[in-house]
Formats: sequence, structure tokens, C-alpha cells
Amino acid sequence: MASAPLSSRTVLVTGATSGIGFETARQLSEQGATVLLHGRTPESARAAADRLVVTAGADPDRVCAYAADFARLDEVESLAHRIVTAHPRLDVLVNNAGMAAPERHTITTDGNEIAFQVNFLAHYLLTCLLEPALTSDPGGRVVNVSSSLHRTASIQWSDPQRARRYSRLAAYAQSQLALTVFAADPRVAAVSVHPGVCETSLLPLYGHEGTAPAEGAAHVVRLCDPSVEIVNGAYYDRSERVDPAPAATEDRTVRRLNRLADPLVGRS
Repeated sequence: MASAPLSSRTVLVTGATSGIGFETARQLSEQGATVLLHGRTPESARAAADRLVVTAGADPDRVCAYAADFARLDEVESLAHRIVTAHPRLDVLVNNAGMAAPERHTITTDGNEIAFQVNFLAHYLLTCLLEPALTSDPGGRVVNVSSSLHRTASIQWSDPQRARRYSRLAAYAQSQLALTVFAADPRVAAVSVHPGVCETSLLPLYGHEGTAPAEGAAHVVRLCDPSVEIVNGAYYDRSERVDPAPAATEDRTVRRLNRLADPLVGRS
């Protein structure tokens, strides 16, 4: 077997029980990484980890299952603490968990519009809390799995929960723009990537045929490789580095997003 390019790396993949997340975990595992696989429930996370071992031949000692429901910020907090304790050095965080915004305006127990929380705020909180473990060595990074739909979005600064006017597409796009803007946060080295339109549960938002999730995952995995140099805040459409929406490159917008997000996730 050729030397595994990621054999010394520990990578956390959120939303790794299906679709692009599972395929990302599988490909990282094949390249020798220790994969921390996150699912919404302990059962789904465990089942996905078992599937990696059985169907992809992953080393059971190098696959760890973690659970947290991103619609509950206290679970995100406890996930971060468990990971920092068990893995004080984390090389890569892949912020992949995502949901389509529901047809009807839905608010979580934390008081946030559900897609904004699951797709962005939970990842914002998780990244902030994992900062002590995320290595600052060259190659340490955060990869945000975003969407080309971020270009259609605007962040409703005065009504981020979209209580006044709700549209599921606008709510989803806002969450993706926020995630893309967050990649430019100077606190950690981060990039965002649109993995292409894939055959996943999010496909109906794009409304046409998609490619296999494994194909989308390959673009994510490439950005986890320390030999691929990244520029903080860069945005990739599959393997091509392209300009994101103008808002995603403005320092002012990054600061404004932090000021918006901190109180929403309970950070002062």
C-alpha cells in the first residue's frame, strides 16, 4: 500500500452520516486520516462509523463517532468539549452538516431560524470552541462546505431570523452566505467550497440532476490535504478557486457577522 498522505491527520467531519459528509469521511479514512465522524444522534453516528469499517475497510481505531443535534446549541457546546478533551490536537474541521430550510418558518429552542442555526450558527459556535485544539501548524485549517446559492443571498441584519418575511430558499441561501463570510474570519485559517450539485437531500433546492456525492466529497477532501496551500477566506467552486460574493471578502462584513452571531450562540 502506498504511504497514506493523511496518516498523521485528525479530521472532524460534521454531518458525516450520509451524502457528501459520509463520502468525505470515507475518502479521508482511505487516505489514512483519523476521522471524527459527527451525526445528529448517537445511533446514526455509530451506524455510519460501523459502515466505514465494514464497507470501506476503515481502521476501527481511527474512526470515532460523536453526536450532537445542531438544532440545540447546548449539544454543540458539549460536542466541542468532548472533542477538545479527547483530541487536544485537531488538524482539520470540515463544517459540512446542513439542512434544507423547511417550508414553514421554524424556530429552534435557542430562538433561531432553524436553517440559520443548523447550517451556520452551530458551525460558528463549534469552530470558536474548537479553536484551542485546531492546530496553528501549517496545514491546519477549517473547510466550510458552502453553496453557490450564497451568491443569491443577503444577510438580513435587522431580521436574521426572517420573522417578517420567510422564504425557504432565501433562508437557506442566507445561511450559506454567512458560512462563506465566516471563512474569512482571521481567527482560524479557513476556506469554503461549493462541492457541486450532488444527489443528496439538498438536491431539490437546486432543482436539477446532481452528480454522485463521492464526486463532491473529492473537492472537500482535496482541501483537507496539507500539501494544498490555502489562502484564508478563499472560496472554491469544486476545484477552481473563484471570487465569492463580494460581501464574503469584506472585513467589515466579517466583523458585523461576529457581532450578530456571538449573542445568538450565547457568547459575550
